[in-house]
Amino acid sequence: MAIWYVLIGVVIGMIAGFFLARYLFKKEMKKNPPINEKMIRAMFREMGRKPNEAQIRRIMKNVNDSYK
Repeated sequence: MAIWYVLIGVVIGMIAGFFLARYLFKKEMKKNPPINEKMIRAMFREMGRKPNEAQIRRIMKNVNDSYK
């Protein structure tokens, strides 16, 4: 019977750990996004294009929406 309690505890711990890690990861991504507007401008320049503000805002919105 004790083995069942251990197994149930491990399963519950894994589920709780998954959701806690997911929450902390999303929170960290909102606080420190992996890409910012300066990086987007630099990527456009490397491709030989001059981005306008609408393109940059659209890309930033897509990036931010992907972490929600």
